[in-house]
Amino acid sequence: MFCLNFSNLNRETQQLILTISKAALEQKFKQKLQAYAQKNKLPYEQVLEEEAIRNLYNFEFQFSV
Repeated sequence: MFCLNFSNLNRETQQLILTISKAALEQKFKQKLQAYAQKNKLPYEQVLEEEAIRNLYNFEFQFSV
């Protein structure tokens, strides 16, 4: 769960959350993502970025005002 201050949703915070999401995906699905990228002739970083954004829906966020 991420506890975020509603007034601090700047680009740096968003990038930090995306980086955490990428790391979680790489830890669990790196080989599958690489195989998918190679099969579909896509850059691995692009596939990872898209999946990391989708993965954000699985996180729990708690906002404080």
